[in-house]
Amino acid sequence: MLPPSPAVRKRCDVPIETFIALTGFGIAAAFTPGPNNLMLAASGINFGFIQTAPHMCGVVVGFVAMLLGVGFGLGAFFMAYPLAQTVLKIIGVVYLLWLAWRIANATSADPSQKPRPITFIEAALFQWVNPKALIAAVSTISIFILPESAVSDVLIVAVVFFFVSIGAVVSWTVFGAALRGFLHDPAKRRIFNIAMALLLVVSIAPVVMPWGRG
Repeated sequence: MLPPSPAVRKRCDVPIETFIALTGFGIAAAFTPGPNNLMLAASGINFGFIQTAPHMCGVVVGFVAMLLGVGFGLGAFFMAYPLAQTVLKIIGVVYLLWLAWRIANATSADPSQKPRPITFIEAALFQWVNPKALIAAVSTISIFILPESAVSDVLIVAVVFFFVSIGAVVSWTVFGAALRGFLHDPAKRRIFNIAMALLLVVSIAPVVMPWGRG
């Protein structure tokens, strides 16, 4: 049997290289600290792994759904109407500030406040106003989707991010849950929650700063 021509080998090699690049991009986007991961770590500490499971599932399902939405037309809508993306970013910043307050008060001694984990629906809907998730989705689609194979490319991207996101949410939640024993003291946990809330606020900076420079 004759060996494949260089042109055939090149066509076969490109998808593999693209897949590796996509996976690396997905790992960097999913595992680096951001609103989702910080909230999952805080939830793991305050509520444990099992009670945080709906939150984890909501992050994965919500982000993949948004990724599919961006890939199948929403990304073009954002490019045509950038104001829409700006409005979502503003909503996301306001919501993140509220979540930061919620995390900081997760161990409040006030009996009128009953802390609870973020629900599946809340986590899934949050992805649509999460600045980091929006930027990651739009960037991924613009880099890895080719017009001539848009449908299959979007589906491949969604599958890759589905599995990468599972690894990320589980890792960060386990990290938080592992600290429960160390932070069993309410005072220590309170300090940690405030620190996580401040980090969550700091994570908004990359989104807010470009507006300030404008």
